[in-house]
Amino acid sequence: MKVTQEKLPASQIGLEIEITPEKTKETYEKVVKNLASTANIPGFRKGKVPRQILLQRLGVTRIKAAAVEELIQDGTEQAIEQEKIQAIGQPQLRSSFEELINNYEPGKPLIFSAAVDVEPEPLLGEYKGLQFKAEEVKHDPQQVDKVLENERQEMATLIPVEGRAAQIGDIAVVDFKGVLAASEGEDETAEPQPIPGGEATDFQLEMQEDKFIPGFVTGIVGMNPGETKEISAQFPDPYVNEDLAGKPAVFTATLKELKEKELPELNDDFAQEVSDYDTLEELRSSLEERFQKEAEQKTKSNQQESLLAELLKHVEIDLPETMIQQEVDAMLTQTAVRLSQQGLDVRKLFTPDVIPQLRERSRGEAVERIKRSLTLREIGNRESIEVSADEIRARVKELMEQYSQKDVDEDRLREVVENELLTEKILDWLLEHSTVELVPEGSLSAAETETEEVTVSEPAAATETVEQPLPASAETSSQDTESTEGQ
Repeated sequence: MKVTQEKLPASQIGLEIEITPEKTKETYEKVVKNLASTANIPGFRKGKVPRQILLQRLGVTRIKAAAVEELIQDGTEQAIEQEKIQAIGQPQLRSSFEELINNYEPGKPLIFSAAVDVEPEPLLGEYKGLQFKAEEVKHDPQQVDKVLENERQEMATLIPVEGRAAQIGDIAVVDFKGVLAASEGEDETAEPQPIPGGEATDFQLEMQEDKFIPGFVTGIVGMNPGETKEISAQFPDPYVNEDLAGKPAVFTATLKELKEKELPELNDDFAQEVSDYDTLEELRSSLEERFQKEAEQKTKSNQQESLLAELLKHVEIDLPETMIQQEVDAMLTQTAVRLSQQGLDVRKLFTPDVIPQLRERSRGEAVERIKRSLTLREIGNRESIEVSADEIRARVKELMEQYSQKDVDEDRLREVVENELLTEKILDWLLEHSTVELVPEGSLSAAETETEEVTVSEPAAATETVEQPLPASAETSSQDTESTEGQ
């Protein structure tokens, strides 16, 4: 079989494939034989239909089409194997199928054109000595006090209050019922509409303005237990219930009971209650160290993100459509799994009408992720950056212990870990061979907003692996920073 290659745009290879006369005749005869054994033609048993009758009933065009289809499929597969092409996805026929059928004659050569996507080769410019800016995240010393104060609030004891009116910081037990008030220009004599879900009995309300819709908590301030009053409030805009967004409301509220929080003292006993440490000083030191490390890690992530943004300015990659669509598929699958784990019905979210929109919106990020991965891998190959088996083994062991209660595919985990560690090494190497100017946190984002050059990207993108990132096992969740449990 004769095959001629041609380089095409978008990382495709064009193939002109010439099928030998012997093969075109052999395939045609095989198709006729198969059809003769399976065709249902009245008056004849299966496998006993005369050849001429078969051709008349089924039509020569139909038989030729079946033969051409088989020749194209087999010929393309053999051509890819013969030329040792690392194809991505399914080949595409470039010739007209109808013309191939019309021109096809068993026993004569058949020539057709196809194309296959292949992995692109990044055209790297200068990747050493890059210069860029990155935001420096500094640890806020008040974070420790905030965490400790949150823990105190969680451990507070509620004490009944007598002899005074409600004030900010109290816990109020109220009955209330709300109706929508007439907006400006509406008929004020119309019957007020009850607010869906806008009533409760023995509702325990923390007297902080952000704990209820604006105006309600302020209206409770100054009330005494047993007192009933009408309170004007207004739903914020936007609001989770769009029908209520921005609308005024009136609540009839009865204050039934007042309580106040009695907070535990910040001492060694408190530290032992909320953590594994014996003293408050040890707990504070642990929190200080953790927040300091988090700030350093965020700074490093910002450096990696800025590095990758600068790096891609010096790279040209002609991505094949197949690779882009595969990455979009992977992104949507990851999103669906994550939403499903959160208890959401993915089928209601990923409807046939929504999926095309999601795919289109995901395309830009998919292209960015592929370019980053391919570029980092190319640099790793050029600079002979590798990860040792011991490093992989140690990290896998750590994660297997962390996920001991879950069903984990250890082989897949090892593969992901290797890519994660390799990516981290390549990024570290690039940072060592670059010049980074650290600037105050928020300064670069503010500049982007002013010039309307805002780029949307995932915070974790800077630590992407060559294939896909490790699940959130190695990252500190937002909840972790709000609790001292286990310190």
